[in-house]
Amino acid sequence: MRIKDHERFVHLLAQIHRESPPLTAEERWHLKYLDAYEASLEGNFAAAEAPLRDVIDHSGNPALAAKASSALLTNLAASHRYEEAFTLAHQLTSELPHIQDQSARFAALGTLSQMLNLAGQHDLAVKYAHMMESSTPPGTSTCQPLLKMMAALYSAKQLKSSDQELRRTIDTCQSAQEPIVAAAAELILTNLYLEENQPSRALKLLNRITPGILVNHYFPHTLSAQVQRARAYEQLNRDEEARQAALAAVAFANPGDINDSLRDAYAVLYRLAKRHGNLVSALSYYEHYVRQDKRALDDAAAQAMAYQAVQQQVLTRKLESEALAKQNGLLKLQQALDAKAVETSRLYIATLLIGLATIALWLFRTMRSQRRFKRMATRDGLTGIHNHQHFMAECDRRLRALQKRPGHACLVWIDLDHFKQINDTHGHAIGDAALQHSVAICQHQLRPGDLLGRLGGEEFGILLGDCPRDQAIAIADRIRLAIETHPMVLDGAVVSISASIGVASTTSSGHELQTLCRDADAALYRAKRAGRNRVVADVTDGGLVTA
Repeated sequence: MRIKDHERFVHLLAQIHRESPPLTAEERWHLKYLDAYEASLEGNFAAAEAPLRDVIDHSGNPALAAKASSALLTNLAASHRYEEAFTLAHQLTSELPHIQDQSARFAALGTLSQMLNLAGQHDLAVKYAHMMESSTPPGTSTCQPLLKMMAALYSAKQLKSSDQELRRTIDTCQSAQEPIVAAAAELILTNLYLEENQPSRALKLLNRITPGILVNHYFPHTLSAQVQRARAYEQLNRDEEARQAALAAVAFANPGDINDSLRDAYAVLYRLAKRHGNLVSALSYYEHYVRQDKRALDDAAAQAMAYQAVQQQVLTRKLESEALAKQNGLLKLQQALDAKAVETSRLYIATLLIGLATIALWLFRTMRSQRRFKRMATRDGLTGIHNHQHFMAECDRRLRALQKRPGHACLVWIDLDHFKQINDTHGHAIGDAALQHSVAICQHQLRPGDLLGRLGGEEFGILLGDCPRDQAIAIADRIRLAIETHPMVLDGAVVSISASIGVASTTSSGHELQTLCRDADAALYRAKRAGRNRVVADVTDGGLVTA
């Protein structure tokens, strides 16, 4: 509830304290954890630290202690106490195999992903987010692991506003009714819009999500949304609104705060003051901006140094432990070895490496041959599209799947008009090029999931999945028109091509491939008899549709 309906969570937490119901010892520890969690959400990290440490050290509940460790870890990072945070992160990592409670493990993996992202270890952050997703407890949404993944990809500059995974994250969080997490994903999207110079889209999104952000009172989101609004207004040249939004963000922040949002707010104020010739204000804002920027850079350096320091400490302790454990064995081994043993060992290693290299080369060649043979077995050698056998088999498979859903599809038969004349007039090489040219045109007109195959000679087939008859006719006519209006030019020769097309739909023909093929072929035959260069489709009442 604290994530899905934060306002109700705060209300019920206050009600528990107000009514003071009798609680067991375990319930009192859980209440202390929830109080600390709420203080963290409000940005009061100092007030949350002592209760969280108390829960970790004295509650006696491993699952609750793991959750409290995750919350404390986030607070230490937010308070810029990075060495303590990464030390706790290492401790939490070592305890992961022993955390049996699914929700506690879920929370721990999410916090570790966040910390690794903070340290600039983006690949590891994505890895932990994937682990978090695979450890999602039953009945829990994958919203949070998806957000951790998007945050790491955004920090690594590997995310664009058009990426479908970001859209999926937002949809998942909204469907799961987790407004705080959904808002975090939407704020990433808003930042991407601003970075890609799409301020209108950013402002539209901010206007939609800001009321929800204000209701949840989550401090970082409130500040970030206000600063992004200022940046959007600035890009739209709505200077006064940008200035007011940036000033509101500065006033909202806590004294002494260091964060990217404040830095961006002062940057907006500086640029606006400079643009309007207010040099005194511009200088003052620039000083604030530089101070924030320098402290942010120092903060980032401190994060990296703290991470490396903790890693070095862990490595040192590990090496010392291993060294002590192996010291006696190494001394005895050194006394037992002689020159002949060393020479023999080297020979064995060389032989093993040669053997492994030979096996690896053989495996590589075998796999490459298998891929080549598989392609040869399923692809047409001239055009590169599916050959007749594979096309028919894949059509049958897809039609059966559509029938179970149920769903509709259309089968399109294409025949290039008077193709024999092209071969006779220009030669078979030009004829082959004409086939490749026509296939390229078809591929350009099709949707990503559509299936294209060569039936033989100058005949081709297309399976349009999830496609009603009218849409299939429109696609077929676009293909026909594109072939007609794009003659092939090769070695000075201009070759005009046209096509006759027949369309059959599962609406009238059913999902049996044999019936669809028969009806598509019949429609194609009627198109050719009607004068070629046209699209003919069977309809339910036995009539025809001609385009």
